[in-house]
Amino acid sequence: MKKRLAGSMALGALVALASAMPAFAALGPGVTAPTFTARASQAGKDFTFSLADALKKGPVVVYFYPSAYTGGCDLEAHNFASNRDKFDAAGATIIGVSADSIERLNAFSADPKYCAGKFPVASDADVKVALSYDLKAVAAQAGMNDVRGVAIDHAFIPRTTFVIDSTGKIVATLSSETDHLRPDEHVKRSLAIVQHLQAGKTP
Repeated sequence: MKKRLAGSMALGALVALASAMPAFAALGPGVTAPTFTARASQAGKDFTFSLADALKKGPVVVYFYPSAYTGGCDLEAHNFASNRDKFDAAGATIIGVSADSIERLNAFSADPKYCAGKFPVASDADVKVALSYDLKAVAAQAGMNDVRGVAIDHAFIPRTTFVIDSTGKIVATLSSETDHLRPDEHVKRSLAIVQHLQAGKTP
């Protein structure tokens, strides 16, 4: 109980810190992407995801989203899963990142309607990864439930997708807030960008 309380207090402090900061833009093209490791889940099985290891295989699409089992995030996950073969053909890895607990992500990653076991989703419960990408997390409102009726008690990370080339450089930043993109447009645009990278073209 003490560990859980301490974790909640630490998360609250980080969210408060982020909220106190002036608005700032996410990391942009040309910047070296912060590497990270995080506890992740694919098809209901958790493991440690390493961005550095993924980049050894080719470009990586790191997409941050507010919460599993919410309308836009469900649509986005479904579209990434449906297009996974196309990302594979372009040599690209997909990793979703949210502040959901690993327990929530174990269910979400295996859900046939959403991730369907096609790609991993990582837990950034303390929002440290999000902050390293200059993303401002906000606290969930009291009484907020997901589509299953389960309470959401974690921070929300703004929907932002980073396309990172195999050298570790960010080549594109897609933001729903700044660019007014729908969740499915993150999938379409990031796919087009990695296909351009594969063809040796500038995104």
